[in-house]
Amino acid sequence: MTGAALRRANLEALVEAQGACRATPPLLLSADPYFDLAGEEFGRRLLLTSDTTGAEYCLRPDFTLPIVTAYIEDGVGEPAAFSYMGPIFRQRETGPAEFDQAGIELLAQPDGDVALDQVLTFARASLSIFGVAPDIRLGGVGLFEALLVQADMPEAWRPRIRNRFGHTEALDRLLTRLEAAPDTSRAQPPSRQTLVDDITEQMVAAGLSLSEGRTPEEIADRYLEQQALDAAHVPKGTLQLLRDYLAISGPVLQALTQIEALASQHKLMLGAPIRAIRRHLNSLGEARVMFDAGFSPRLDYYTGIVFEMTGASGEVLASGGQYDRLLERLGATAPIAASGCSVWVDRLEAEVAR
Repeated sequence: MTGAALRRANLEALVEAQGACRATPPLLLSADPYFDLAGEEFGRRLLLTSDTTGAEYCLRPDFTLPIVTAYIEDGVGEPAAFSYMGPIFRQRETGPAEFDQAGIELLAQPDGDVALDQVLTFARASLSIFGVAPDIRLGGVGLFEALLVQADMPEAWRPRIRNRFGHTEALDRLLTRLEAAPDTSRAQPPSRQTLVDDITEQMVAAGLSLSEGRTPEEIADRYLEQQALDAAHVPKGTLQLLRDYLAISGPVLQALTQIEALASQHKLMLGAPIRAIRRHLNSLGEARVMFDAGFSPRLDYYTGIVFEMTGASGEVLASGGQYDRLLERLGATAPIAASGCSVWVDRLEAEVAR
């Protein structure tokens, strides 16, 4: 048996050893959930086709979504564990490609900490099979959300800031805009009816239809919504707090100490999510572990702790974390704890070949 074949056989054995149900989702899946959950950026990487009714389908681009969807359809609530190893399909810059992924998904486990430790241990063991000692980047989605809940700001801005967390450039643009915004909290906008009348008059004068496209009422409502946001002034001190927090990045214990100092300075209670991160460090062994306060996958269903493991090339070889919100986004009627990770087998083989 060649070295590559032996490594794949050992990874296959590790997948089977997780005590989980082996998942084999269909290769052809509905594309709608991917567009709904991951947005246009991920949608551009799907390999799409359609049926005679025009419904769009895609070749399987990941395992997590079909596994969770099937779990919900079967009736949620009971603890379940799934493992997998097989091909996924995504577009890349040079054209469509097929990749092999392995991973585990742990759903509704009685102890979420134990489940995440199993995920972290599986990812480390997978990379060890290929002789890779990874650099690990941790992020704390729950930690940032705890800070955001306690920060002094109008409620209207919290979800908008949260939705940009993990999108470094988008969040920076929003904070810059808020820093430059004048305090208009005392300004009185015109009444809705006055706005509707003015817009109607202007549209008629310009020869525009009042029924095709956006109506005067819709335009007025959008304007008033924006005015309300502009009037919801975010204090400069809060914006500086967010900037200071997001700038923290470094060796995990050093970074967490900096966050504790920032929390003490601003009288924030962040002890619980910080302790949660510290609890899981033992599962990462002797790896080089960094904590990046601004790191999060670009998917808003992630919660708690998230991670990436990279090799000497800088390529992401394994990633995952806690994603408790995904099941609710897919139709579950109650919160369900979930942890999982994916390992990029082809990238690991390329790492070995370097």
